[in-house]
Amino acid sequence: MTSAAHPAALTALPPHAPGMRIGLFGGSFNPIHEGHRLVAEQCLKRLALDAVWLLVSPGNPLKDHSELAPLAERVEAARALTANPRIHVTAFEAKHDFHYTVDTLEWLARTCEGSRFVWIMGADNLAQFDRWERWETIARLMPIAVYARPGSTLRATASRAAVALKPYRLPEAEAEVLAGRDTPAWVYLHGITSKQSSSAIRARNKAPAN
Repeated sequence: MTSAAHPAALTALPPHAPGMRIGLFGGSFNPIHEGHRLVAEQCLKRLALDAVWLLVSPGNPLKDHSELAPLAERVEAARALTANPRIHVTAFEAKHDFHYTVDTLEWLARTCEGSRFVWIMGADNLAQFDRWERWETIARLMPIAVYARPGSTLRATASRAAVALKPYRLPEAEAEVLAGRDTPAWVYLHGITSKQSSSAIRARNKAPAN
C-alpha cells in the first residue's frame, strides 16, 4: 500500500497547540503490548505532559520487515490498548513517507511551532542510538526521555550516545521540567516496567499448538 492510500483516520495529526507539552513515543508496535502502555502512562505523569502521541511507524530501517503486520492492524491494536484520552495513536509518518525519526521530528518542529515536544524512547534504543540517522540532530531538536527496560540500564548508560550526551543529563527528580528545557537535554526514568516484548509475542504466536 502506498502512503497516499492510507486513510485519514490512520494518519491524522492529533490535537496540538502552542505551549502544549507533548511526548512523542515512536515505534513499530509490532505488536503493541502492556510494556508500551506503561511507558506512555508513566511518561504522561513523570514528565508532566499534556499528551503522548504513539507514532506507529511504517517500519524501522534497523529492523527486519518480513514479520511486520499491516499498518492499520497495528494502529487499531494500539488504540484498543491505550484507552487514556490523553494518549493519541497516529501513523502520520506513512502519509509523508517518513522512515527516519529525524525527518519526523524536523517536520513536527516546523508544523507544530510552539508545541513543547519530548522524544520518548526505551533504554534499549539508547544503547544503539548512535546508529540512528543523524542522532546528534535528534538530540538538538527536542529533549529526550529514556525509559528503563529490564536488563538494559548498564548497556544503555554506557553507550556511545549516552556518554556523549552525559553533560546534558538531568537528575531524574527534575523530569517534570524536561519539556521546557533548552536542548540538548535528557533524563533517564526508572519506573514500572514489563518483561513483555514484541519479538517474544511474535515468536509465541508463530509456535505450533501442542
